[in-house]
Amino acid sequence: MARPRRLRHKLMLGLTLVVGSVALLLAGTLYGLNAYTGTVRTADRKLYELNYVNKILVGIALPDQAADRNISAEYKALRERIDNAGSYVAEYRAELTTTVGQGLDPDNGHQENELLKQLDSSIVVLGNAVEAARTASDQGASASFRNDPKVKAAHEKTRQIVDALRAAVLDDVTASIRQSNTAIRQSLWISGTALAWALVLVLAMLYYFRVWIFAPMQAIQGGVQRVHDGDFDHPIILKSKDELEDLATEFNAMTVRLAATYSDLARQVNERSRQLVRSERMVSVGFLAAGVAHEINNPLASILFCSEALERRLQEVISDMVAAAGGAAPADAEVLTRYLKMIQQEALRCKDITQKLLDFSRTGERKRESTDLAGLIKGVLEVARHLPNCRGRNVVFTPESYVVAPVNGQDMKSVVLNLVVNAIDSMDEGGTLTIRLATTPDGWAEMSFADTGCGMAPDTLQNIFEPFFTRSRTGKGTGLGLFISHQIIDQHGGTVEAASAGPGHGSTFTVRVPLREKRSQESGDRSQESSQEPAILPFPGRPNAA
Repeated sequence: MARPRRLRHKLMLGLTLVVGSVALLLAGTLYGLNAYTGTVRTADRKLYELNYVNKILVGIALPDQAADRNISAEYKALRERIDNAGSYVAEYRAELTTTVGQGLDPDNGHQENELLKQLDSSIVVLGNAVEAARTASDQGASASFRNDPKVKAAHEKTRQIVDALRAAVLDDVTASIRQSNTAIRQSLWISGTALAWALVLVLAMLYYFRVWIFAPMQAIQGGVQRVHDGDFDHPIILKSKDELEDLATEFNAMTVRLAATYSDLARQVNERSRQLVRSERMVSVGFLAAGVAHEINNPLASILFCSEALERRLQEVISDMVAAAGGAAPADAEVLTRYLKMIQQEALRCKDITQKLLDFSRTGERKRESTDLAGLIKGVLEVARHLPNCRGRNVVFTPESYVVAPVNGQDMKSVVLNLVVNAIDSMDEGGTLTIRLATTPDGWAEMSFADTGCGMAPDTLQNIFEPFFTRSRTGKGTGLGLFISHQIIDQHGGTVEAASAGPGHGSTFTVRVPLREKRSQESGDRSQESSQEPAILPFPGRPNAA
């Protein structure tokens, strides 16, 4: 696996290259400047030394021949010049030592020192020649010192050495200038190379700055803007293998969590909205039930009483007619009897509906006790087995453990019976209802009712717990059974959920209630509201299928 190139490493690399380029450019410049400064200092010192060489050259020059041919005066002048030349040589040697000590002599004074040794010997020879010429003049010779062959030869050799010394000084200046020119050319080459490298480096850094920093930051900014606009489905894709990629990965993870939170909040808002709609409907139903139920029950009671009286009266009339006719009943007697039965059944059905509406207006908390849920379900199934629509259907109950939960037994029986009846009504003969009871690790009792019936479409699932909403195949449902069951489970602090793969694929209802009694703030708020408004806590006496 390739080692990630961290952003700080990339920036450090770029900074190192920039500093290296600047250092190279500065080094080339300083190198040329140092060479120029050294040449100037060397030239200055050598010109200063050249002044002493010229003094030596002047010092060893033979004096002009005196007009009176005074040999003594000529000797004295020549002797003085030779002594001055010796002192100039000593002074030049001291200056040369200083120059060499400062590192300003190209050959460290080697050539000059050799010439100075020769010059010392030559001056000594010249002095000896002058002394020999004077001795000869004292013995009667009258020739000038300038014309003495030995003096003339020694002087010529000394002058040649001094000329060579001056040429050596000038050669050092020339060599220093030559070295300086070479160093300056090298400096220009180094500086030019550094400048070209710096330009290439700047262009490369601009490109990689765009690739490493600008483009990723632009991608991150675009991703942030998309999230700001509510788009959570397009993550930020970066392959820079640095901190920006880590940032994009963390941002993507945060976006996923935010999308999940947003979806969950939307679901909760939708659920709360639906609960609010249910509550508003329940308030309306409560007021309607409180104001109308008694007015409806009175006419219904009259209709039921009159139909029963008519039925008894009709039976008497039919008996008299049979006796008078010799055992033959009228043709319309069966029809009249059937219609009277239908009137009674529908009157009782309307009375049952109004009774449920009255139940919605009741308030107060129902008592809860620790209840064996497995025994409760078995008791409900014993009742359900005797229902006519249960014939030909299979009910399988497999409790996984002994489960006890704090519930109101009658209310929970209503919930279980309603779900069992709904499942049986949704199945044809040969269908199977599977009931499971278990506990969850997070402290819930879970009951599931899975049938192989007609199933539900998505729009039905969305509204299945709404009041007065029904898709019962029998056409007899009031649309209140599942709504009442939902209200009961909600009051217990639990949940009830419906699921279906679609029409023809069966349905599954899952009921969860806490294993320990919980009184949520929401339940407390509803209890407080129930003391001020009617009909929010329905507790029906007998459930009907939705």
